[in-house]
Amino acid sequence: MTASYDSLLKRAKEALPKPIASGDRFQVPEPDIIVEGKTTVLRNFVDITTAINRDANAVLQYLLRELGTAGALEERRVVFKGKVTAQQVADRVRSYIDTYVICSECNRPDTRLVKEDRIQMLECDACGARRPVKVARKAQKVEERVLVEGKVYEVMIQDVGKKGDGIAKKDKYIIYIPGTAKGQIVKVFIEKIAGTVAFGRIHRE
Repeated sequence: MTASYDSLLKRAKEALPKPIASGDRFQVPEPDIIVEGKTTVLRNFVDITTAINRDANAVLQYLLRELGTAGALEERRVVFKGKVTAQQVADRVRSYIDTYVICSECNRPDTRLVKEDRIQMLECDACGARRPVKVARKAQKVEERVLVEGKVYEVMIQDVGKKGDGIAKKDKYIIYIPGTAKGQIVKVFIEKIAGTVAFGRIHRE
C-alpha cells in the first residue's frame, strides 16, 4: 500500500509544471496575434495580464506607449491600430515584466506594486525586498516632443475613425480631430496628449 502511495505521489510530482530557469520564473502565455484589416488583435491579452497579476489597463497603456500606436481593450482582447507582430508584443511584455513584476533580489514574480510618497515601489512577498520601479526614460525627453499640448499645428486628415473623428498623423503621434473629413488640411489645437495619442480641435483664427 505504501509503495503504491509513493509511486502515486512521485507521478503527481512529475506531473507538476517544472520550474522555469533564469528569466522565466513563471508561465506567461505567448501573444496570440491575428491581423484584421488595418488592425492587429491580441486575442489573449487578459490571459497575459492575469498570469503576471497586473492591472489590464496599466499594462495596455505601457504597450501602447512602447509600441507607438493606439489601441483599445475589447473584452479579453486588445485591438491595435496598424500592424504589430507577435515578437514586438512579446518583447514589450517581457520588458514590462522585468520592470514591474520580477523581484530584483530573488527573481521571483511574487510581487505587488505599491505607492510610497508618490513613488511606485515593487514589494516582494517571497523575500520581502522592496525597490522603486525604474522605468526607462527614453520617451521622457520633453524637448524632443513633436507635439505639445496647447499649441497649434497644420495637419492633413488621413482617415476617419469609427466615431466620425478625423485622424491625422504627425511623426509618431496619432491625432483625433472632430468635425473633419478625409483629405482636409486643417490647423489643429492640441488639447490633450496621452502617450502617442493626441486629441485636438480645429483652430479658428
